[in-house]
Amino acid sequence: MTEDDPDDLERFVAAQAPVYAQALGELQAGRKRSHWMWFVFPQLQGLGHSDMARHFGIASLDQARAYLRHPVLGPRLVDCTKAVLAHGERSLGAIFGAPDDMKFGSSMTLFAHAADGDPSVFRDALGLFCNGREDQATLRLLGIAG
Repeated sequence: MTEDDPDDLERFVAAQAPVYAQALGELQAGRKRSHWMWFVFPQLQGLGHSDMARHFGIASLDQARAYLRHPVLGPRLVDCTKAVLAHGERSLGAIFGAPDDMKFGSSMTLFAHAADGDPSVFRDALGLFCNGREDQATLRLLGIAG
């Protein structure tokens, strides 16, 4: 974290810069084909154990809230989630493959709680793809009873 980046979010902006258009296009087409899951649909730190998962893990609910408030990252997360929702007839496995299907559920759980007053797009994704079930590991790490 720096004075210019107190919420430590510029790592996401930098990682998305060269691939965001491609990632959104893949989601709109209904199939993730390249490697960007960690920084487009981040999940809570402690869920993944790879270097990428650790580097792009969201540290707290407050950091997730800052991500949603970010003028670039928040709208992108909503747009990407809406692109996935457009393929509600497909499974997360068909859209993302494994284990990214599980990461999507974790990310949606995190951001549904971070969104406070307007979690609809994230709750919609959980409802459509996860039978309304939140990711229990994410809830445990957040200290929320599941």
